[in-house]
Amino acid sequence: MWRPSLLLVDDHTLVLEAFKKLLEPEFNIVGTVTNGEDLLQLTADLKPDVVLLDLGMPQLNGMEAGRALKKLLPLTKLIVVTMNEDSDLARESLKLWASGFLLKKSAGRELVKAVRDALQGRTYVTPSIARQLEDDFIRDPEFEHKRLTDRQREVLRLLAEGRTMKQTASELHVTPRTIAFHKYKIMEEFGLKTNSDLVKLALRERIV
Repeated sequence: MWRPSLLLVDDHTLVLEAFKKLLEPEFNIVGTVTNGEDLLQLTADLKPDVVLLDLGMPQLNGMEAGRALKKLLPLTKLIVVTMNEDSDLARESLKLWASGFLLKKSAGRELVKAVRDALQGRTYVTPSIARQLEDDFIRDPEFEHKRLTDRQREVLRLLAEGRTMKQTASELHVTPRTIAFHKYKIMEEFGLKTNSDLVKLALRERIV
């Protein structure tokens, strides 16, 4: 009997083993990967129906890997399973390449549902993140990209005050990669080139 094929990606072996145990009764687990570069190679070889991936991986982070995978295998469904509760990251990944976004603290049944939904062409977002995305939309139905989100404002304030990305990450209890994502997203959306431009934007927005 044919079963959908899944590739599991996380840099923690215990997490991979837990996911495998949860999903094996219904799906065919064709492989597990612990870093982004191996993910690209193995996905190209195995061509799984669904890939579950974390955003914080060594060598190639999940956002970059997700974009690359979507170009490589556009029919493969990609589901984020992460500890990061940042709605900006969720919005970006769902807009560009993901078919689902879950937190590692989500219930096991959510993971199974997310895979089922992805295979049927639907998108699953864990409820707490879905509420954040809904709140953003209610505040601004058009959701203009040149409007700073609450998290972008926090990041911009700390960077404009002279914190490094590492210090900013520590203060906001996220990874430096998450801060880098926000910093360069702000620079891209507002056409900024330098750190001085970031400070000017912070002043213009009355953040500092």
